[in-house]
Amino acid sequence: MKLVATDIDGTLLRSDRTLSDRTIAVLDALPVPLVIATGRPLRWVMELYDMLNHKPIAVVANGAAVYDPETDELLHSAPLSVEELAHACDALRRAVPDAAFAVELDGGRSMVHEELYDIGMWERTMEGRRAGQLADVVAQPAAKLLVRSPANRDSDEFVAMVAAALEGVYEATHSSLSGLVEISATGVTKASGVAWVAARLGVEADDVVVFGDMPNDVPMLAWAGRAVAVANAHPTVKEVADEVTASNDDDGVAVWLERELASR
Repeated sequence: MKLVATDIDGTLLRSDRTLSDRTIAVLDALPVPLVIATGRPLRWVMELYDMLNHKPIAVVANGAAVYDPETDELLHSAPLSVEELAHACDALRRAVPDAAFAVELDGGRSMVHEELYDIGMWERTMEGRRAGQLADVVAQPAAKLLVRSPANRDSDEFVAMVAAALEGVYEATHSSLSGLVEISATGVTKASGVAWVAARLGVEADDVVVFGDMPNDVPMLAWAGRAVAVANAHPTVKEVADEVTASNDDDGVAVWLERELASR
């Protein structure tokens, strides 16, 4: 083990969106670099940094950007182009007429969304959020395209519908049960983001341990040398994982790392 990468929500954080003292202590004691790998936009990672005693590099927006909190800069970016955004939205609007779109810009520092796009309570007072027409949504390169259906479709079924409409041209996944699908450029996943960081550090995939819980973690788990799912993980995650640890509410990441470090 020369590098550890972990998802945030449902994996590292407990259901109440906090970190236990136990988890913080284990992360502080890690003898190897830690990387945060999340579907969250950049602006949502700051609350995690407030809980930690150190600030690890973060792969955000499902691999579309790599952020260094020490310098407050994006070290790497792989956005959807304007042409790709327009093409994807056109294909999806024809396949899912009631779909509403939003984009995360600059790694997720800001967001542009259609008027009908359902914004979460925590976003409604956020700086950097702007509503507009579809032309505004596709006006500049974006870290990821968000597609939401007012019909509250099952997340697994909706992502399959979206992927079929896009004919495999983009990466389509989900990290929640709210019927929200996240779309990235071809080849852009958490795996590609963590691989970029690993290469920068001179670490091979076989020496990376990753933790996750949702379908957007699958590429990362399939890529890494050791893949660990938390007990509360989505079935597809458990299928590709090498091991299953305790749930996020039972400090699963800390439990696994404690055992690994004790065996050294």
